[in-house]
Amino acid sequence: MDFTTLAAQLNTGVILPEGIVIITLLVVLIGDLIVGRQSSQWTPYVAIAGLLAAVGALYWQWDITNPISFLGSFNGDALSVVFRGIVALSAALTILMSIRYVEQSGTALAEFLMILLTATIGGMFLSGANELVTIFISLETLSISSYLLTGYMKRDPRSNEAALKYLLIGASSSAVFLYGVSLLYGLSGGETRLDAIANAMAANNAAGIGLVISLVFVIAGIAFKISAVPFHQWTPDVYEGSPTPVVAFLSVGSKAAGFALAIRLLVSAYPLVSDQWHFVFTALTILSMILGNVVALAQTSMKRLLAYSSIAQAGFVMIGLIAGTEAGYSSMIFYLLVYLFMNLGGFTCVILFSLRTGTDQITEYSGLYQKDPLLTLCLSICLLSLGGIPPLAGFFGKIYLFWAGWQAGAYGLVLLGLITSVISIYYYIRVVKMMVVKEPHEMSDAVKNYPPIRWDLPGLRPLQVSLAIALVATSLAGILSNPLFSLANRSVELTPMLQATTTATPAIRSVSVQPNLSVAAD
Repeated sequence: MDFTTLAAQLNTGVILPEGIVIITLLVVLIGDLIVGRQSSQWTPYVAIAGLLAAVGALYWQWDITNPISFLGSFNGDALSVVFRGIVALSAALTILMSIRYVEQSGTALAEFLMILLTATIGGMFLSGANELVTIFISLETLSISSYLLTGYMKRDPRSNEAALKYLLIGASSSAVFLYGVSLLYGLSGGETRLDAIANAMAANNAAGIGLVISLVFVIAGIAFKISAVPFHQWTPDVYEGSPTPVVAFLSVGSKAAGFALAIRLLVSAYPLVSDQWHFVFTALTILSMILGNVVALAQTSMKRLLAYSSIAQAGFVMIGLIAGTEAGYSSMIFYLLVYLFMNLGGFTCVILFSLRTGTDQITEYSGLYQKDPLLTLCLSICLLSLGGIPPLAGFFGKIYLFWAGWQAGAYGLVLLGLITSVISIYYYIRVVKMMVVKEPHEMSDAVKNYPPIRWDLPGLRPLQVSLAIALVATSLAGILSNPLFSLANRSVELTPMLQATTTATPAIRSVSVQPNLSVAAD
């Protein structure tokens, strides 16, 4: 094989965005080694610039002619482009909100950035991995980096406890997932590429008990990554004990990579047991929506409340996966796009409040509007959007998911989703009421001692920028949602893997907001 043929088969241009992130990681690493602690003045902005450059490279690869690279190990199709973009954007916003937080904790910022960029690389590769070895290596790169980030605050016992729990449960999850894919490898006769596995299974008609066992183990590994009940036990403790910026990344970037893995692996490698994995995910969806929303009612910590909210949101997104239609996959992508901004916006507000008061207890938010109206407005909008209040982005995301599920015949799931959404609105509005409705004499001690609002302190300007981005995106992504709907629909239309499996349920082509805030879909 000559060099030209080898280069054509490798097709390395497909992983240009990941290459940009790797180069950025090396620049941050070498810069920190040369300059030392003073590198924290510029390394975060280099990291953000590299991530945005990777998103730009993804834009130019949107309709790439040949998306297969590295002999079929990586697929850069439109589906992976969108999910890789979500992972990169979540990392960029996480860096903006983490600069002040990490510096105030007294730990090294450059090391934090390097681990976060490594996790981003793992998530981006996982979003397009098309071969079992690539999937596992990408998954472990993301997971191990997440363990390190969780325990990054070495002086905080809660961070150490969270990291230990996450490591032990995550290692078990990885072992279970690896056993599932090893069974898949054996049943397919030694194939590792997903399309080759599916062809071998179909040729041998291997839809037996072995394939079902493999499916159960693989779903257990995926469910851990997306925090689906009953594989959610790590989520509340890890969210509460971890550094808040790390939690923000895990709740969006890691979850998006998990859903990308679920779509690609289940649709490509398990078509013979499609009914079985739809049944299992239906059970996971029901449990996640019920437990996530009901248990969130009793929480007293904002981080634990957002942890159970994240579990419930995973249940909503899985409705699109269960639908298995073009509209179902499009609704998943659209919801994850808007979830990126509203969830990271909520965590940005929690970070800012904890930096100024040193607490994240819900009762300590009482009367906050009197001391910090901007923070109150931003947190209220993000929480109401997570609850699905119109005309915010979360409302249109849930409408699209429920519409896709209804069209696919998942009537019970949609009705349950509507009921649990009402429950979620209660605990979100409870926080908003705590901030806004309380009288001056009911103000909490933390708010009474609230420091003067200053944005000129080191690291607070980037936090302010991330707050503004989340606020604007959450507010306008619902009212001006057509571009995001078009992006989600086109990503499914341009992905052959999904087009070969979806039924003839049409996706929403356009959504407009009328003066009476109604949704018009055709």
